[in-house]
Formats: sequence, C-alpha cells, structure tokens
Amino acid sequence: MFVGLKMLKDFVTATPDMLAEDAERIMEEKRLWMILVKDNGTLVGYARREDVSAAMPSHMTGLDKHELNYLLSKLTMKRIMRTDITTVPPEMEIEEAAVIMREKDLAGLAVVDESGKLIGYINRTVILDVLAEELGFAEGGSRIVFEVADRPGVLREVSAIIDDLGYSIISTGTFHHKDRRMVVVRVDTPNPSSIAGSLQKVGYEVVGPEDFRHDWQ
Repeated sequence: MFVGLKMLKDFVTATPDMLAEDAERIMEEKRLWMILVKDNGTLVGYARREDVSAAMPSHMTGLDKHELNYLLSKLTMKRIMRTDITTVPPEMEIEEAAVIMREKDLAGLAVVDESGKLIGYINRTVILDVLAEELGFAEGGSRIVFEVADRPGVLREVSAIIDDLGYSIISTGTFHHKDRRMVVVRVDTPNPSSIAGSLQKVGYEVVGPEDFRHDWQ
C-alpha cells in the first residue's frame, strides 16, 4: 500500500503567526499529536503537542493575569515550531513511512509531491488503520498462525490446502518472534480447525497463544 492512497487530505494546519494557545486548543479539539505549519501555502515547520504544552507559561507562576495574557499574546508558532521537517513522497510504501516515524519518534509525516508542495499528511492513526486493514480484521473470519522454515513455496502450498477444503483466504502476513518465523493467514470461516488439522498433517506447526504464554508470564 502506498502513502498517497491512505494519506489525509483534509487536515488542520497552523501558520507561523498563529498563537500557541490557539494551536493548543485546536490540537486538543482535533486530538492531534502534531500540527504542520504553513506560510503562504509553503510547509515551514511542525510542532508536537508536547512542544506546545512545554512552551506555554504556567498558571502556577507568580505572574498576574495581565502579565500572563501578555506572554500568551506574544507566543506564536514561529517561536515554537521545529524546522527539521521529514517529508515523504506519495509513492512511498506505507510500511517504510511507519519505520521512519518509529525511528524518528514522529507522530506524523508531511506528504509532498515532486515539486515539494504539501499534498497530504499521514499519522499514527492512519498507520494503525492500514495494519488492521491489511490483516483483514474488519472482514471477520478466523486467523491461523503456523511456524515455517524460510523456504520457497510455502504460501502456494498452504493456499492449495485451504482451497481444497473450500475456504477462501482473506489476508496473509508474516512476523518474527525471536528466531521463529510465523505466517498468519485469515480465512473466511468461524472455525478453522479443519484447516489447522490439514496443515499439521503435512508438517506445519500450528501455534496459538498457549505456545507463547511463557513469554509474557
């Protein structure tokens, strides 16, 4: 899946002259972890929720109401925003965007076209939605997890077994735990026991939560 197909196109931005208290209110109302800052349509920076909160003068100080209001009237996004902007193109794979966000501890990424124009935004919520979608969770069915050796032909073989039993595959995925490689298959049946049995007969080790219980106890 590509970033451009899942990015948000209708999202709130700030300007350098916007007051920090206004940006903070917007972020709270819209439940935003990060807000992009544009100047005359050009992307110039961003601010995280914690950046804005940390910059706000505390009501616990000895400042009176007028002094506090004066400071708030001078505190704009230009003074708070970060300019080390990480951008991604719409054709980037969404998994790569997720890795960038994790490695740089970002709540979101600006999406720009080849001319550098801001065309979208992708955040953690989008990443989680794509994860659930790719794994077919919303389509129901049941999941089967089996451990495999790293060899070619596994999916073809498993697909043939499931097809012979008259079921359809909703989604597939792989993940690693320690030195174990497992395949996750979601199938369109509420009871996958016959599929699990057939896989075990040909040598696949079907696993479930009980096989990993010692890892979280």
